Amino acid sequence: MDISRYLAKSGEKVDLAQWPTACDVDIDKKKVKEELLDQTITEMQDLQEKLFADNHYGLVIVLQAMDAAGKDGTVKHVFARLNPAGVKVQSFKKPSSEELDHDYMWRINKALPGRGEIGIFNRSHYEEVVVARIHNLIKSDGMPEELVRKDIWESRYRQIRDWERYLSENGFPMVKIFLHLSKNEQKKRLIDRIVTKQKNWKFDMSDIEERKYWNRYQKVYGEVLTATSTKYAPWYIVPADDKWYTRYVVAQIVLKALKAIDPKFPKLSPEVEKQLTQFRQLLKEVDIKDLKTIKNVIDEQKVK
Repeated sequence: MDISRYLAKSGEKVDLAQWPTACDVDIDKKKVKEELLDQTITEMQDLQEKLFADNHYGLVIVLQAMDAAGKDGTVKHVFARLNPAGVKVQSFKKPSSEELDHDYMWRINKALPGRGEIGIFNRSHYEEVVVARIHNLIKSDGMPEELVRKDIWESRYRQIRDWERYLSENGFPMVKIFLHLSKNEQKKRLIDRIVTKQKNWKFDMSDIEERKYWNRYQKVYGEVLTATSTKYAPWYIVPADDKWYTRYVVAQIVLKALKAIDPKFPKLSPEVEKQLTQFRQLLKEVDIKDLKTIKNVIDEQKVK
């Protein structure tokens, strides 16, 4: 699949009104759900195992979106089958008092994955240039007044680009995904949370309040995507109205990122390779059912 159609190219202006919110390619829904998504996740599993074993690179996946765009569902359906030992999922909600006592990247740095891991950010540092801007929170987060200048947002874009480059140059590439939901589809999903008993727990009055700022969010997100999509940390603008398609595209994006890293199982030391060769020969000569004999030989090797 050619996912470059959803790539926000570095240096090009993003107008979200010009980007699709629903599946825009000729692809069979049933085939995606029953075959293609499973194939993609299987490939991801293989590469994740190698990433974990190699223990040199870490991968950061950022998920940003309007409310009800399907971030949680995407995490569940795309990443649930990966080895949980090598996956860290972090959701960023309203900053705590402790977090507000630090710079805005402090809590993000704490949540970064280690080498060999995949870190998934459900919302991210981009809340600090989107929500903080729309609701003018910058004046209440402890920043010195003399540093809250007119160019504060341009400064933060630069800081974020520099930080993401730093991560990339230290073996932690980042892929950023904006789930692009239409206003009408969001309305349907919010109503569903109200009328469907099993989904009532998802409802939050703040989602309704935030919807009032829809146009403002679209404009600010467009600016953010324009300013921060780079070759080393690109943004993908993924249609989010069709959940089955969203999950498939996200899986394809992650698979591409893992292939770019190209992790491999580490080479064994000559000593270990020699021991394995000896044991392979042993298995040919000894009855495989005679576990006691094999165990005794292994114990003897350890003593030596």
